[in-house]
Amino acid sequence: MSTSRRNQLKSLLLQIAETMLEEEAQEAEREKMKHMEENCPSLSVPGCMQELQDLCRKLHKQIDLVDDERYDTEMKVTNMEIDDLKLMVQDLKGKFKKPALKRVRRSADAMLAALLGSKHKVAMDLRANLKQVKKEVKEEEKQTGDWRKNIEDKAGMEEDVRDRG
Repeated sequence: MSTSRRNQLKSLLLQIAETMLEEEAQEAEREKMKHMEENCPSLSVPGCMQELQDLCRKLHKQIDLVDDERYDTEMKVTNMEIDDLKLMVQDLKGKFKKPALKRVRRSADAMLAALLGSKHKVAMDLRANLKQVKKEVKEEEKQTGDWRKNIEDKAGMEEDVRDRG
């Protein structure tokens, strides 16, 4: 699909979406007006003081009823929801106890087999890539054969040093 065709389709979709949003807004406004007409009749202000006071009392009673209903529903929802959630948390805590984990020794091969599954046979030889190092024997160890001879030699040297001095 070419970019010009794609842009044309995109602009058409945006226009359709815009008209749909406008229609939804108009529908919401109509619903609001319908609800207001049903629940709030037009106010006719009486000319007499007694009728005006009766109207005020009637409106106050309606306001009190609406406030009571609103408060009751809020308390019902909040208290019930909070209690239900607390019960759910307690149930979850009670049912699922975390077991004490034990240390398990596994070789690298066993870990890879557990992770990758039994299909993959992976042998991991950790020593394969290491360099071979030859041990060098120290010269002193070769010279030291019998320690008794070394002591006798040293003892003889001490006597020579005493004789010279």
